Amino acid sequence: MLLHEKLAPYRLLLASQSPRRRELMSGCGLPYELAPKFDCEERYPAELAAEEVPRYLSRLKSEAYPSPLAEREILLTADTVVVLDGEVLGKPHGRDDAVKMLGRLSARRHTVVSGVTFRTHERMHTFTARTSVWFRRLEREEIDYYVDTFRPFDKAGSYGIQEWIGYAAIERIEGSFYNVMGLPIQKLYVELDQFLNT
Repeated sequence: MLLHEKLAPYRLLLASQSPRRRELMSGCGLPYELAPKFDCEERYPAELAAEEVPRYLSRLKSEAYPSPLAEREILLTADTVVVLDGEVLGKPHGRDDAVKMLGRLSARRHTVVSGVTFRTHERMHTFTARTSVWFRRLEREEIDYYVDTFRPFDKAGSYGIQEWIGYAAIERIEGSFYNVMGLPIQKLYVELDQFLNT
C-alpha cells in the first residue's frame, strides 16, 4: 500500500508557515492540513552542538503545540539550519547581516541540517538529514544583487537554493537538494512510512 493510502485514516498536521515545505509535501503527494499557527520561542542550550540544534528545535516545536492530539492525528514539525565552522547561521537580522552571511559562505563548503519530528497522542519520533553545499567565490555585486532582489530574510543562511543564487553560485551538493530547500522530503517519506508501520 502506498503511503498516501496508509495516511487516509489520519490527519497529518504540518506545523509550518514555510511555503517551500508546503510545496514539497504537496509535490510528494502527501495529504496534509496546516496546523493552526502557534508561538514557540526557538531557543536552545548554548552548549548544544550546532548539528544537534534542528533536532532539538523540531521537538521543541512539537511539544509547544497547544492542542492535545486526537487519536488519528499526526503532528509534523521541522527545523532547518545552516552550519559553518561549527556555528549555526540562522535567519539574517536584516540586509547587512544577510550580506555578511553570504560573504562567509562564499568559496566555502557548509552543511544544511534539518530535524523533523512526528508526534501522535502517544509517541514521538525525530530524525535528521544533512546535506553538504559548495558555493563558488561570490563577488560583492553578486551578493548585493541577490539580497536586494530576492530579500532572503526568512531563510537560514540567507539564501534559497531554488532561487537565482542556486542556479548561478552553487557548484555542487552532496545529499538531498530538497533538504536545502527546507525539508528532506524523501527521507521524510520513508521515515513516516516506517512510523505508521510500527
